[in-house]
Amino acid sequence: MKITGFRTLMTEQHWGRPIGDVNGFIRDGITEVPVVIIETDGGLEGIGVGSHADIDRVFPALEGQDPRATFALYDRMLAHVFKSGHSGATFGGIGTLDMALWDLKAKMADEPLWRTLGARDRFVPGYASALEIAVGDDALEALYAGWVDRGFTGVKVKGGLDFDRDVARLTTIRDIFRANSARPALMFDANESWSRKQAIRYISGLEETFDLTWVEEPLRRWDAEGLAMVGRSVRAAIATGENLTGLEQFKHLLDASAVDVVQAGSVWGITHFLRVATVAHSRDLPVSPVGYNTNPMAHAAASMPNHLSIEIQSLTYPVGLAVDQTIADGGVVLGDQPGNGLLVDEAVIASAPTRLTWSDPAGPHVRPHRAGLRLVPEESAANSAGMP
Repeated sequence: MKITGFRTLMTEQHWGRPIGDVNGFIRDGITEVPVVIIETDGGLEGIGVGSHADIDRVFPALEGQDPRATFALYDRMLAHVFKSGHSGATFGGIGTLDMALWDLKAKMADEPLWRTLGARDRFVPGYASALEIAVGDDALEALYAGWVDRGFTGVKVKGGLDFDRDVARLTTIRDIFRANSARPALMFDANESWSRKQAIRYISGLEETFDLTWVEEPLRRWDAEGLAMVGRSVRAAIATGENLTGLEQFKHLLDASAVDVVQAGSVWGITHFLRVATVAHSRDLPVSPVGYNTNPMAHAAASMPNHLSIEIQSLTYPVGLAVDQTIADGGVVLGDQPGNGLLVDEAVIASAPTRLTWSDPAGPHVRPHRAGLRLVPEESAANSAGMP
């Protein structure tokens, strides 16, 4: 079987709430979900979700190849763009194609991807992550009800500007998840918004009240010295890595003992996650996939001995996508459908009205001009925008 072509689709996730982080938020809670389908001469198709960036330029590395050669084809894609570099958006396009290749490989073996990857157990532990920074305090209990009903005992909270608001929301969210655990795991995500000293002061202040499991991205992703300094100054573990585009970018963080929980962005693909997880395992460090896109990375997480917990951002799926999985018992229960479990209804996607807002200039993918320049807490983005 050979790869013959590909096609792209764009659908949407309707979150039903404003979503974002300390850098900004999408008020209407509608974000785009790029889908790529790899075609073969045998009729099987592989599905990937993540990014369309530079796929036209990268695809010649795959055309005519046997899709089962996933690792070799991943390196072939990297080699195809080595002069201009694979970081950033290009890495996202490679990751989406890589996800589709792994889907094809498992379909050709007529087994679910978690089996192809050698996992023993179909259950993948997770934590709740509602991207809730712009959700009103009085709506938090209703927001998290679905995760509580499904047995989750860990939750990640977005924040980093308004200390008093963060304390109040952490308290509320901790109390909500005490329905399932006397000591729910609390993670706090600052999304690269702090300076070194602000991070230490802010986290130390939170730790006077909370036993934080980890603090995520307190500093810029490449600041190995600063992350190590913060890690030595607080009790919580330091989690980072979701925005690193390539295995080589982790080396200086690991060498500096700057990360305690190694993260890999789900949008960067299966092979990237497997390689990051293996390197983390060599350092006796846990790994955690970050992001959503219907959780296909759970198949890879199930196969890694050092997987800690996968981020579950939504209990619903994008328009026109279905997934062979169940969210229960505090994690993802993977199904038996061959491949990564993704099903695409192209007719539904084609007929649905689209309103793409994830790249909104006020959204969470745009760095505010004062980020990293603060030494004291400031009014939160949600409050300053008039959110409750």
